[in-house]
Amino acid sequence: MDYNRCIKEISDKNLDNVFSVIYGYQPALLERQRLRYIHAIEKFHELFPAHTDVRIYSAPGRTEIGGNHTDHQRGVVLAGAVDFDIIAIVAFHEDGVVRVISEGYEPSEIHLDELLPKTTDDGTTKLVKGVITKFKEKNVSINGFDMYTVSDVISGGGISSSAAFETLVATIIDKKYNDGRSTPFEIAQCGWFAENKFFGKKCGLLDQTVSAYGGLISIDFKDENNPIIERIPFDFEMYGYALCIVDTKSSHENLTDDYVAIRDEMKQIADYFECEALSEVDEKKFYINLPELRKLYSDRALLRAMHFFGETKRARREAEALKNKDIEKFLMLVNESGVSSGSLLQNLYSVNDPADQAIPLALVISKMVLGEKGAARVHGGGFAGTIQAFVPKDMLIEYKNNIERIFGEGSCHEMRIRPLGGVEII
Repeated sequence: MDYNRCIKEISDKNLDNVFSVIYGYQPALLERQRLRYIHAIEKFHELFPAHTDVRIYSAPGRTEIGGNHTDHQRGVVLAGAVDFDIIAIVAFHEDGVVRVISEGYEPSEIHLDELLPKTTDDGTTKLVKGVITKFKEKNVSINGFDMYTVSDVISGGGISSSAAFETLVATIIDKKYNDGRSTPFEIAQCGWFAENKFFGKKCGLLDQTVSAYGGLISIDFKDENNPIIERIPFDFEMYGYALCIVDTKSSHENLTDDYVAIRDEMKQIADYFECEALSEVDEKKFYINLPELRKLYSDRALLRAMHFFGETKRARREAEALKNKDIEKFLMLVNESGVSSGSLLQNLYSVNDPADQAIPLALVISKMVLGEKGAARVHGGGFAGTIQAFVPKDMLIEYKNNIERIFGEGSCHEMRIRPLGGVEII
């Protein structure tokens, strides 16, 4: 569509029906998105003035609700796509090049005949090369495109800006060059491939799967190539709760060893039982063998395995509670998950920097404000970054004020579950 017509369609509120599904129905939210999209289109035209015909895409961040650090051991996770997203203005061409400019970042240029990773590649280039390579493995022919992206997915905020970007690129390629034939899980696999093989971050499939599917979903990863995915029809707002992510502004830098240690220690226990992942280990046999395991492995590795066994069952129970509309049971389980992450998984702060305990501080403040109401737990990988809280709507202002008094203005983000994954809007 001609970029001037796109701007007019948005200005005339002709896309409000789509925006309402993605971002909610409040007039202020819709107006913010209209201005955001118009600005992105205008900026694209400024950067790529030769193009007049553009398309628009969006992909969401995600929130992990249950199943902290279970996906990489092929466990069960409860998670949802959120209304914080990355949008892209795109124009296609036949230059054999993909040009990416993201707001606030340096431009990246990927030549389609030079897809092997290089040590000099920036992060954007690595991810785009990885996604394209995965499509080329399926014999999808790609000619090229220019794109400008704008994101409100908090970078380093635990809602997975990288998975949202990967989903965005995969959706663009799939819609244009593959006739939209990829399933959401195939889109997720493209992102996972890019992040693991090209970017070099060893992660499970949680983030990409949720971003690609959208909505609130339960995922059983026991068979990585064919996970069991179930949509959970539940609206927290209807039951009087706001889903909040609190950014403690603590840094994720230098935490790679902490994340790797969780995965490695859980894998040690799986290896003892000659299993690929903890999901294959018989929990009863684990407890029977504890004396022998303690001779071979650290106590922390044993505790982290215990967390996995409890957490993957808890994620199932959380999904069941929501399906049964039992919000009180769900909140109880969320609080239990938080306790397990703190005492067994031990990912509330890094042992390499024990003085920085922003996550425990945020959880204590949350408990002081909420009392016996709502729930709060560490969010995402942990050690630094964000916590998640389910806050009664009538306490939201009080909660936000107390949190932002400690962690700064704008640190408390109210989010809603977005029903759509990666999509083409125009």
